[in-house]
Amino acid sequence: MGKVEGGMKCVKYLLFIFNVIFWLMGSLVLAVGLWLRFDPETVTLLKGDGAPGTFFYGVYILIIAGSLVMLVGFFGCCGAVRESQCLLGLFFACLLIIFGAEVAAGVFGFLNKDKIIKDVQNYYVKSYNDDNNSTMIQNSYHKVLNCCGTSQSFCPGAPADTKNCEVGIKEFFNSKLYIIGYVGIGIAGVMVIGMIFSMVLCCAIRNSREVI
Repeated sequence: MGKVEGGMKCVKYLLFIFNVIFWLMGSLVLAVGLWLRFDPETVTLLKGDGAPGTFFYGVYILIIAGSLVMLVGFFGCCGAVRESQCLLGLFFACLLIIFGAEVAAGVFGFLNKDKIIKDVQNYYVKSYNDDNNSTMIQNSYHKVLNCCGTSQSFCPGAPADTKNCEVGIKEFFNSKLYIIGYVGIGIAGVMVIGMIFSMVLCCAIRNSREVI
């Protein structure tokens, strides 16, 4: 079996090192996704009946993409070490799929930011005005966000510097959605480098075998 020689040997080892880093980044993306999904504060705010679940759609994309990145990183390492065109081709194809998923997560986080926040605000206002849900409101939104009431109906007796919960919701979910957006788009950018490396190495392997 032909071997990659000369300068392309460096590409092989660079691709291997890249895939080790890539695997670690996949672990990080998976960890971020799981944290956003099971973060006690977020779960507390969105666990009630009728609570909007739109926020978790982007989180699920991150979790799936992070898991696939770890798997693909393994294939990439094996393909680089064994100089296997088949594994490198599979690596490249999977990168394209994950690239689309990560971009989708990032775009989702940015484009749907206002809608997600508005849905949660509407859910809070409806729950706040419903006497049956007053206990839930006190134990979740008010404590987690350190807020009280709405812009139209502020809590009587609350300190003057207390913010209304519509503002608290906006600040809280803005920070979470920016994490989804930046992580998704950031990892997608790294994948472009991986695709370039894999294409170069595949061409080098093919050319070396044709010469032999």
